[in-house]
Amino acid sequence: MYFVCIAACPTGVAHTYMAAESLEVLGKKRGHEIKVETQGSLGAENIITAEDLARADGVILAADVAVNNKERFDGMITLECSVSDPIKHGDAVFEAIEQEVANG
Repeated sequence: MYFVCIAACPTGVAHTYMAAESLEVLGKKRGHEIKVETQGSLGAENIITAEDLARADGVILAADVAVNNKERFDGMITLECSVSDPIKHGDAVFEAIEQEVANG
């Protein structure tokens, strides 16, 4: 599966990048292709493109702040969680989104 993700925390520093790394590492470990956009103190990085959205099976929004341009995910299978969830409970995050995708 291919998942696009957003990681964003209130200060946009440590937890944003820790969550992004966890999503990438655990996603690949589970056999998925992952792209993580970070929205932090440096602005948006690794921005999800229209091509990414067109082929994505699902979206993970790991954020404790409002996500910029969230409407681009309208109509997509989306899991919203705290930015700390991929860090502390990464397998559970992926199990939840995998189940959502499988159930269509």
